[in-house]
Amino acid sequence: MQTTTTNKKDMLFCDYYKQWISVYKEGAIRPVTMSKYNMAYHWLLKLIPDLIIGDLDRISYQKLLNEYAQVHERQTTMDFHHHLKCAILDAVDEGLIPHDPTRKAIIKGKQPRDKKQKYLNQYELHKLLDDLNLSSNLNMDWLILLIAKTGMRFSEALALTPKDFDLSHQLLSVSKTWDYKGNGGFLPTKNQSSIRKIPLDWQTVIQFAELIKHLPEDQPIFVSKKIYNSTINDLLARHCKNVEIPVISIHGLRHTHASLLLFAGVSIASVARRLGHSNITTTQKTYLHIIQELESKDIDIIMRSLSNLNS
Repeated sequence: MQTTTTNKKDMLFCDYYKQWISVYKEGAIRPVTMSKYNMAYHWLLKLIPDLIIGDLDRISYQKLLNEYAQVHERQTTMDFHHHLKCAILDAVDEGLIPHDPTRKAIIKGKQPRDKKQKYLNQYELHKLLDDLNLSSNLNMDWLILLIAKTGMRFSEALALTPKDFDLSHQLLSVSKTWDYKGNGGFLPTKNQSSIRKIPLDWQTVIQFAELIKHLPEDQPIFVSKKIYNSTINDLLARHCKNVEIPVISIHGLRHTHASLLLFAGVSIASVARRLGHSNITTTQKTYLHIIQELESKDIDIIMRSLSNLNS
């Protein structure tokens, strides 16, 4: 047993990490998450191809993070750190590394680029929707409309079939996603909370009742060939430019939907359920700026209410 451990200490860290991904992650996580672990492995090959696992200490690990941070923003560097840390802690447990080299790691990163606007206000969204070409047959403009009205993820919207529309109860079932990054086909949702029923407004129900009535029940209504996120983003960008509003992404429509609900006074818990977030904390973090803005308005209302009280 001692010989095996000694031999493993002489392994390259890159090789150990690749083996660790294969044993512990392959088949256990979603393909999109798996691709992030594989990307981390490729960066190890680039930055520390010759580092022996037994030589991985706090200084060599910090140097690795620093080099990675030179070409990545801080959040991306943090993600890289998290993708490596679990494997390194397992190596510590195996006795391959004497002490945890990730302890007290400093996460750096290059200056973030100016962030594009992530969502539209109500006036801008109305202008966008007015510019859509909503023909009598389903097209990608209908997809844009549906995401704007439901806050679904792009992959969830692509996976919709006629069977998912419960028109008599004005509900839309989300129970799967479409593998648009891979070879197509249905995949599970992001998490258990993503399986949900989204209430639809009556206008959308009437429109889609007509659009899907002759379509095969189990086939995706928006997918007939390979589809790319960039194609839809380009289409959305053209509409935004047509009506002279900020250009947002298809994911930005999800943010728009959530933002409008929050500004309308819908509770964070209800927004979290509608979006399929695993917990309210995710919603709070994502929409912190809006929540803070609403809290400022709440303080004004509270102060006015108190000032109206008779002493």
